Amino acid sequence: MLSGLSSFCPEAHLTMFDNFEFLIRILLSGCMGCLIGFERSKRSKEAGVRTHCIVALTSAVFMIVSKYAFVDLEGVPGQRGADSARIAAQVVSGISFLGAGIIFKQGRSTVRGLTTAAGIWATSAAGLAIGAGLYWLGIIETLMILSLQFLLHKHPLGKHNMGEQTLVFRTVERREVLDDFEDLLKEHKCSIEESSIKRVGDTIEYKLDVRSDHPIEHEHALRFMEDHKEVEKFSIQTP
Repeated sequence: MLSGLSSFCPEAHLTMFDNFEFLIRILLSGCMGCLIGFERSKRSKEAGVRTHCIVALTSAVFMIVSKYAFVDLEGVPGQRGADSARIAAQVVSGISFLGAGIIFKQGRSTVRGLTTAAGIWATSAAGLAIGAGLYWLGIIETLMILSLQFLLHKHPLGKHNMGEQTLVFRTVERREVLDDFEDLLKEHKCSIEESSIKRVGDTIEYKLDVRSDHPIEHEHALRFMEDHKEVEKFSIQTP
């Protein structure tokens, strides 16, 4: 707090109970975002639990800043009729362009960078809060974002708890072999994200991007090739 400006600081007009109320609002918003994100993640959508939670609680921070960051300006000469909250509104829309530059599409169905973009948006909210003098609000949001990222990276939920693999499977086209390969995918509970098929003569090649709770290991591929001499190639790539 700058010397001589203590009376022009939101914290000087807000009680500890007010900050506790802010914490409740952020927590509740984050919980709602988690619920929505978990539902989306279970349906294999790209934006999952972390992304929705960050966006929800960050929106709460922006709203609190817009409503309460300027309580210290009431009655200050020269502020009559001023709309100081418009500055925060410009940051909200402006930072979105920066976040959009981080999101990129890989292949036909995989989108990367959503959580990073949401994290940048959240960082701007913390900067707005602290810059407005709502120190506890900025600190609380920062700690919550860090905790969220650490916990959900260590213990991912929904779709992000599934391992990603790229499978290349080439074999002489025989119904029995293809049925056994399909059974292998079902056994490991593989969810196909993207696929391509190439046929040359009597040879067929599958390239599959899959997610699975129980990834296919190289031992499984070798055992499959030993049991099916028609298989020419079975490779597994893990990002």
